[in-house]
Amino acid sequence: MLNGKKIVLGVTGGIAAYKAATLCSRLVQKGADVHVIMTASATQFITELTLQTLTRNTVYTDTFDEREPSVVSHIHLADLADLVLIAPATANVIAKMAHGMADDMLSTTLLATTAPVMIAPAMNVHMYDHPAVRHNMSLLAERGTMMIEPGEGLLACGYVGKGRLEEPESIVDVVERFFEQREPAVRPREGQALPLQGKKVVVTAGGTVERIDPVRYITNDSSGKMGFAIAAAARDLGADVKLVMGNTQAQPPGNVEIIPVLSAQDMYEAVSREWDDADIVIKAAAVADYRPKEVYTEKIKKKGDTLSLELVKNIDILETLGKRKTHQFLIGFAAETQSLERYAREKLERKNCDLIVANDVTRTGAGFGTDTNAVHIYDREGLVEELQVMAKDDVAHRLLRIAAERIAGRN
Repeated sequence: MLNGKKIVLGVTGGIAAYKAATLCSRLVQKGADVHVIMTASATQFITELTLQTLTRNTVYTDTFDEREPSVVSHIHLADLADLVLIAPATANVIAKMAHGMADDMLSTTLLATTAPVMIAPAMNVHMYDHPAVRHNMSLLAERGTMMIEPGEGLLACGYVGKGRLEEPESIVDVVERFFEQREPAVRPREGQALPLQGKKVVVTAGGTVERIDPVRYITNDSSGKMGFAIAAAARDLGADVKLVMGNTQAQPPGNVEIIPVLSAQDMYEAVSREWDDADIVIKAAAVADYRPKEVYTEKIKKKGDTLSLELVKNIDILETLGKRKTHQFLIGFAAETQSLERYAREKLERKNCDLIVANDVTRTGAGFGTDTNAVHIYDREGLVEELQVMAKDDVAHRLLRIAAERIAGRN
């Protein structure tokens, strides 16, 4: 998967910088074209010559050291990258990235690139857990930066805890999986159809709105971004897409049929109309479990210190569809805050899904409203695939490719 991939490797100034030599070696052995940018602090731990010898490419340390007159080096590196990988990533470079600073070769290149960015933090356990560092990593995750979490163990400073740079072999595995997930799982040959060509895919997205009165309602934090990404991925893979869209905070994709709805009942009726001839149905919407028993026709006036609303249970759309399923491939979502695998697999069985996509919404970069997600995909046998924090577009493409492969296997 790495053959011919151009990877810009940023090496920053922590003791773990010595592992950059092994990381470079492993990436090059896999066929990657590695271009290293070192910070000044990194050169105190490992030499430019070492990494230049391993990569057989120029190593950059100074923004103003322009070695090729035909290009501006930091723009050239920013443009050529298929991936920018920072390993180790110190608290300092994470702060620079979060706040848009550009005071050296690496931070300037990072601001200029449009390539995916992946960081592998490494620092003292207390630094890693500092609120400022956690906040900066959260900002980066929201912007789509992928994280390779540090390991736990004895650190160079003598502390024991989380903060040790992940081993080079593991980092290479993550990079390989990243590129694998971006490649089509089913490649059409010359003249062949796309993987989902001729298939009807129904996707639900956003939150539902349950009216209390003309000016108030119950809803949730779903932005619709994950559902929109899935609809776009299905479209790109050749499907006829029906997007059943509730309350959202994002722009829906183009070239798909949009069916706007408000309440859970509206969404159920819309999906039911598309159900019989659907090939894949993906319930990515966050549907309200309950609705007010009484909907007031006029605005409720303020009276006293408390107000009681009686709620009644909404129809469980996913479970209802699971009971009606004949040929349809049904995918559900499970947003959890604890016991992720147990709750997800229980939901898959109870609602008769073919796949369930579970995410811990308390995890940085995986909650509502972000442009990234980190998910576990389960079937009845257990874990199918774990996807680390990455753009929701990439999660969607991987999910649809798994579905395409399984439908092809059925046929």
